[in-house]
Amino acid sequence: MISREPTIERLATAKALLLEPFGLDETHLARALAEIRAHRVDDADLYFQYTRSEGWSLEEGIVKTGSFSIDQGVGVRAVSGEKTAFAYSDDISEASLLDAARTVRSIAAAAKNARAKVPAQQVAGSRSLYGGLDPIATLDSTAKVKLLERVEQMARAKDPRVAQVMAGLASEYDVVLVARADGTIAADVRPLVRLSVTVIAEQNGRREMGSGGGGGRFGLAYFTDAQLQSYVDDAVKSAMTNLESRPAPAGEMTVVLGPGWPGILLHEAVGHGLEGDFNRKGSSAFSGRIGQRVAAPGVTVLDDGTIADRRGSLNVDDEGNPSQRNVLIEDGILRGYIQDSLNARLMGVAPTGNGRRESYAHIPMPRMTNTYMLGGDRPAEEIVASIDKGLYATNFGGGQVDITSGKFVFSASEAYWVEKGKILYPVKGATIVGNGPDALTRVTMIGNDMKLDTGVGTCGKEGQSVPVGVGQPTLRIDGLTVGGTA
Repeated sequence: MISREPTIERLATAKALLLEPFGLDETHLARALAEIRAHRVDDADLYFQYTRSEGWSLEEGIVKTGSFSIDQGVGVRAVSGEKTAFAYSDDISEASLLDAARTVRSIAAAAKNARAKVPAQQVAGSRSLYGGLDPIATLDSTAKVKLLERVEQMARAKDPRVAQVMAGLASEYDVVLVARADGTIAADVRPLVRLSVTVIAEQNGRREMGSGGGGGRFGLAYFTDAQLQSYVDDAVKSAMTNLESRPAPAGEMTVVLGPGWPGILLHEAVGHGLEGDFNRKGSSAFSGRIGQRVAAPGVTVLDDGTIADRRGSLNVDDEGNPSQRNVLIEDGILRGYIQDSLNARLMGVAPTGNGRRESYAHIPMPRMTNTYMLGGDRPAEEIVASIDKGLYATNFGGGQVDITSGKFVFSASEAYWVEKGKILYPVKGATIVGNGPDALTRVTMIGNDMKLDTGVGTCGKEGQSVPVGVGQPTLRIDGLTVGGTA
């Protein structure tokens, strides 16, 4: 639901942090945009940002690092056709703003008139998906250290084979203000927290690692003992499983992916290929395929920035557009791409609320928010039992994809060898290789257990990182190539 009242509150917060301390108000923003529009441009915006962040890490019961930083600045952008001119400054002042405006307007060939009028200001409506609290202030420093010490105690109590524990806690308070050439002004206040735990287990001279964690757009009170225990359980289970692992077989085989975080494979292998810029330029394997079958029946993929409190969710994107729930693939048919304003205009479609940037020092581009596949009707146990010989992968580490060809490579951090429907033993060193569009056509069973990840994802694109979410149900994919060590 698009809401106005929380929008006004967020706008007041943004003005108090980003304009008023520097003697600025809406008239200064209008003047800067008018400077840009005095030349022939198709679009322009100002992006103000204030970010306060804090991090703590603990190892062997000792706080090894503690950090705190404040960053603020403004990015100024002008767009003409496919060209973008961009300038940014960490000095928020009228002089810097006007200087940046005059710099970026040079993207246009010539002035169209001596003066340009910016349309009347209109406050953009937005979602209200998370509170505007400062998560850093929700616990004092002593309590934060005790929280990490509690994680270590839980991990060591879980299994005597745990030899080393590392835990980290990160909090961020991010306030943004966007003013656009069409008169739109929008703001967001974005809390973000994340807790991570890594354990190293040792047995008979062998050492293996496991990890867990999570977070989202809320305060540190979220990390109750029960929540911490679930992260610790995940980390210790993974490490202990890997202690018993054997070399992974290699070859073409059936692969079953577990629910939740394994959706990172979907994010990389399919999600990036559905971003508007790659498709406008014709460099994606999905280019020009709207309305065509690109996946097996039953496969429905969404990018949804409107899920409350999720790591990848946004009230408004970094261009001031409300976030949306976008159906990308519906029952195997490609329905659309995710768009920022520039690519949407050039492709003749509406923006989808996916214009994102790492900070005021970066330009926006089409980026995912929470990308996931909807569930089907098959119990997970039935899907695993259907494997004659193959791999059951429940967790993944790193991976990469080539957008043009769709080829991907992923390493499984927790996986099991299955024969005749029985899980025989865990394996290590399994690498899954495939082609994103082709892999979607090979989905033969979809579980009824769709879940989202715990809130740990970060996506990189063209040197920019943003928080994201992923998810999926248990999936059976036939004929994938597994690179192993056996």
